Amino acid sequence: MTTMSVHDSATATRRTFLGAMGAASTAMLAAAAPASAQRATGRPYPQAIRPLPPDGGRRFGYAVVGLGKYALNQILPAFARCRTSRLAALVSGDPAKARRVADQYGVDHAHLYDYAGFDRIANDPTIDAVYIILPNALHAEFSIRASRAGKHVLCEKPMATSAADCRRMIVAAREAKRELMIGYRCHYDPVNRKAAALLREKTVGTPRIVTTDNSDVLAFDDPSAQWRVTRALSGGGSLMDLGIYGVNGARYLLDEDPVEVRAMIPPTDDPHFREVEDRISWLMRYRSGAMVHGSSSFSTAATTRFGVQGTGAGMRLDPATGYYGNRVIVERAEGAQSWSDPIFTIPEPDQFAGQLDHLAEALARKERVRSTGEEGMQDVRLIEAIYEAARTGRPISTDWGNWRNG
Repeated sequence: MTTMSVHDSATATRRTFLGAMGAASTAMLAAAAPASAQRATGRPYPQAIRPLPPDGGRRFGYAVVGLGKYALNQILPAFARCRTSRLAALVSGDPAKARRVADQYGVDHAHLYDYAGFDRIANDPTIDAVYIILPNALHAEFSIRASRAGKHVLCEKPMATSAADCRRMIVAAREAKRELMIGYRCHYDPVNRKAAALLREKTVGTPRIVTTDNSDVLAFDDPSAQWRVTRALSGGGSLMDLGIYGVNGARYLLDEDPVEVRAMIPPTDDPHFREVEDRISWLMRYRSGAMVHGSSSFSTAATTRFGVQGTGAGMRLDPATGYYGNRVIVERAEGAQSWSDPIFTIPEPDQFAGQLDHLAEALARKERVRSTGEEGMQDVRLIEAIYEAARTGRPISTDWGNWRNG
């Protein structure tokens, strides 16, 4: 979702969207991107932040792949709050931008890579893992290349644009004996974790009805909006980009997977949505009897909220999946109780630093990560089922048994 970042920059450069993506993906983008995307403005450089804390020994090194808005405004600054991880390298199709960002974060220029030369990371011992922050259709390629280069992978969601690509990513990581983790930042958000814990404690009784709504209004002069409505790059529309929060959120709140889905995509005459859906609504049925209604939109005022109605009380997360300021409220007849992070504070660890450190800490403990590749593939399979349900107008079975074994 789009939120106001405390790290938004006032300094911008002018370059094309195609140039930003680098040599490895230029052909794909040129074939898929609309003409407006090729005239798009570039990304701002980050403002200076407090310096990274000095290393107290060898910390887990990440190469961040892709220097778009999310990487610049959220992920790179989060390394300053990490306890076990550090920024070791950058991968970008814009050499000048990579050098400038490297100088801001103290990354030696010897550890800068472009997309065509990405595989050279195999020879860089400072890199333990890569964090892939690219358009969805490029996730599988760079995840597989990173695994084959001997690096662990943290990949942004959605994991890929098809379940088949998700399987390829999982197989590549297994064959390389490397970990594959998906960037479900809300799994590491203190408020979302509190909500899940309250439900496990039966605070609302037995959950019966869950609602999830995630929407935003795309600004089409922004390159990130343009690739999101280009099917060859995004794999889908608002469901892939925003609805995935609701698909995954309902699963971690209920600790259960749906056995059937139904869906509807209303028609639109907006030319921006010729290739992907703007609005979509879906219904999920669970074996426990719980029902989930979800929606997402690219043309509706920014919203991120979850609701859980149980046999004993109700729960609301509003905002539910924001970068900062999420809140959970339990409502009973006698009153309400809420939990949130105080305004203008960043919890330690917050969801970004917590996610980055989790991979390093899980590896040190010889444990599987919380948000596995199998978890990411399950969401992509469910998204595919939702699209099929919308296309056919029929309920689609998602009773796939024990998917956690891949």
